[in-house]
Amino acid sequence: MKFAMNAARSALRRALKGACAAACAVAVGLGAAACGAGAGNGQVTLDFFQFKAEAADWFKQAAEEFERQNPDIKININNSANAQTDLRTRFVKDRVPDVITFNGDYSFGMFAASGVFHDFTDDPIVDDLNEGMVTIAKNLVQTNDPAKKRLYGLPFAGNASGYIYNKDLFRKVGLDPENPPRTWDEFTAMLQTFRDAGIDPVQATLADAWTTQAPLASLAGTLVPESDYAKLKDGTTTFKQIWTEPATKEIELFTYADGEKGVTYQQGTQNFAKGAAAIIPLGTYAIPQITMINEDIDLGFAQMPATNDAEGQILTAGDDVMLTMGANSKHPEQAMRFIKFLMGKQQLEDYARAQSAITPLKDTYFGNPALETVRPFFESNRVADFCDHYIPSSINIGGYLQSAIMSGNVNQFVDSMQNEWDKVQARDFSE
Repeated sequence: MKFAMNAARSALRRALKGACAAACAVAVGLGAAACGAGAGNGQVTLDFFQFKAEAADWFKQAAEEFERQNPDIKININNSANAQTDLRTRFVKDRVPDVITFNGDYSFGMFAASGVFHDFTDDPIVDDLNEGMVTIAKNLVQTNDPAKKRLYGLPFAGNASGYIYNKDLFRKVGLDPENPPRTWDEFTAMLQTFRDAGIDPVQATLADAWTTQAPLASLAGTLVPESDYAKLKDGTTTFKQIWTEPATKEIELFTYADGEKGVTYQQGTQNFAKGAAAIIPLGTYAIPQITMINEDIDLGFAQMPATNDAEGQILTAGDDVMLTMGANSKHPEQAMRFIKFLMGKQQLEDYARAQSAITPLKDTYFGNPALETVRPFFESNRVADFCDHYIPSSINIGGYLQSAIMSGNVNQFVDSMQNEWDKVQARDFSE
């Protein structure tokens, strides 16, 4: 009898265990609550790949706010110190993140052309975006087929290249800080005015070669049609043809740097924050660095004119942060929900304030009052992407430019660029 009762109990335990296992299997398949240790509660976890180190805290807070509003979604943030390499590794291993931030540059365009990102081209969210910033994002896609230049990421935040200036020093020499020069001759005359007054016109940061790319981009925005970078690929134009004039004018710009030229970006921004020079020829991204040192400095930001045609000037402005999702995310609905949260007007403007950035909406918001001077360029879509966004990162533009500025040898610069470009194209260019 005792044996029979024990056998019955064993059979019951086996039945209950089997029932629970079956229930767990069904629950897991449905994504619902399951029984047993470690069982889930129906919450979906999104893999969020985030590249911008200086904005890590902002995205962490935004993700936490989203989780509070969407308790069925958990955001797992992966901040990357080497985004290009890390993302490429993930793609090779078929571990494409659900949601991704990435710089709007050549690498983004290569990834987009490979089909790993979601296509937002026909999404209604695009209707609210600045047409110029959308065009920049499409043009990044590395293909010669215009039909394939689609929107594989949403511009989340923009920046611009030109020069930052000290309004107090403008007033000191009798210049109107609200109306910066609109032509190249006016621009160089302004620099001479500062020199004549004993004020260093230009703060150089040539010890960090990458900073030399900023003036080149500022000048090329007006001087070089973006379509010329496609012509570079098919061999119908050369760097000598398209970059000789921008590089020549950049060399002239730095002849007005009367202080020490070979200082670092960090030292240069500190010097500028302390009033050592009238302008610093960098993009909007340098503003937080300057105001962190001197929060009371009265700054302006302006487009760097490249010709004497005031109405023909084009602002160099890029999609500093692209927001996208994996083309084959396992959680497309949840990923899109998170993306739409981040693309909300409140979130975009909050980020812009934190990073002195520019929102991608048609109703453009500038995160710092210093940027208001360039509003007309955005309103009329007179914007072009950074020229170095069309160049593979393996080509050392900054190094070649640094040498050219020091030596004044423009031909060596454009010839070096052409040689490196030809090597890259021969090695790995494809449709």
